[in-house]
Amino acid sequence: MYLKFAWRYFKAKKSANAINIIAWVTVGVIAFATCCQVLVLSVFNGFEGLVKSLYASFYTDIKIIPAKGKTFFVTPQQLEQLKQQPFVQNLSFIAEEKAVLQNTGANEAQTVVSLKGVDENYGAVSGVPAKTNKGKFNTGTIDAPGIILGAGIQYAAGVSFNPAFETDSLTVILPKKNSSTDPLQSLSEGNVQPTGVFTIQQDFDNNYAITNIGFVKQQLGLDSNEYSAIELKLTPTADIAGAKEKLSSLLGSTYKVQTLYEQNMSLYNTMKLERWFIFAVLTLILIVSAFTMVSALTMLVLEKQKDISVLQSMGATSLTIQKIFLSEGLLLGGIGAAIGIVMAVILCLVQLKFKPIKIGGGSFLIDYYPVQLIATDFVLVAATATLIAFFASWFPAHKAAGQAFELR
Repeated sequence: MYLKFAWRYFKAKKSANAINIIAWVTVGVIAFATCCQVLVLSVFNGFEGLVKSLYASFYTDIKIIPAKGKTFFVTPQQLEQLKQQPFVQNLSFIAEEKAVLQNTGANEAQTVVSLKGVDENYGAVSGVPAKTNKGKFNTGTIDAPGIILGAGIQYAAGVSFNPAFETDSLTVILPKKNSSTDPLQSLSEGNVQPTGVFTIQQDFDNNYAITNIGFVKQQLGLDSNEYSAIELKLTPTADIAGAKEKLSSLLGSTYKVQTLYEQNMSLYNTMKLERWFIFAVLTLILIVSAFTMVSALTMLVLEKQKDISVLQSMGATSLTIQKIFLSEGLLLGGIGAAIGIVMAVILCLVQLKFKPIKIGGGSFLIDYYPVQLIATDFVLVAATATLIAFFASWFPAHKAAGQAFELR
């Protein structure tokens, strides 16, 4: 009943055209604000999904690292227990340390890298081999190690993969585990041959190089069962939280089990913070539209004073009058939000299909703005618009309910 009254008031002709104009301006502002919210959130979802997919190419589902120090020991019994877990699809042992890469060629360029030694199972747990776009992913052997460089490391080390020229070998300088007081005895040097270059994301491309684990362990002086980390690939149906809890209880407090999210928590926390900040800024547009709604409803209350008196004479209570004008405000907000959401969906579908809006500069991985529609965004935007419309219409509705009964 309340909505029926509100709809009749909305579409009925007013004595002053300003009321109609302000009402439609209110609907337009709400539509614009909700459209912007859905569009920006959808674009943010697209970039978030893209970034997560890039980071998932490097980070694995589960990573086991030492709770203290840089390395830990794995017993045969622990290894067997890990392999027996039904949610573990594959695992790879890692030996990682900061190193200096020096080009042995004419340019003698050098750079600091995070050198990651991996075993033969690494390709089954990580997406890095698939991102190797120059050469091939070949870590070689302990005696003839190959190295795969991040694109930024390739540039910093002055390594060329031009088939017309021979690729320069690199010298790897690593700190030994049991360093002595003699600086010369605390470092080890070994030669590696560049075999490929991977391109994922600047954080990885500018910092990481990958070689075989035997070479790294030999240079560091690690024991045969000593590692820096174990990276796990879980089955597609695995419960990641449950897997973490099971592995933590299985290995004990001397090991730290990290999920994909926890391996780069700062990134995901930053993206969440940015998302809510963007939403809060766009909500300000809706709050501004609330002022026009207050004006429109206040003028409508003045317009319908006689109608209010007639309703009171027919037994309508103050609460009934208040609900009618509250419904009017919610109707304005609902129409505006519906129009805005439909407009945003159409624009997002056009962008998904034809990609007309491009990213300037041409330096990003893709040349168009990615979008991803998520149902919870629609619920959030609609709920926000409804809540703001409710509070904006409260004062005019309360004023209408408090009008003295007077019938002339």
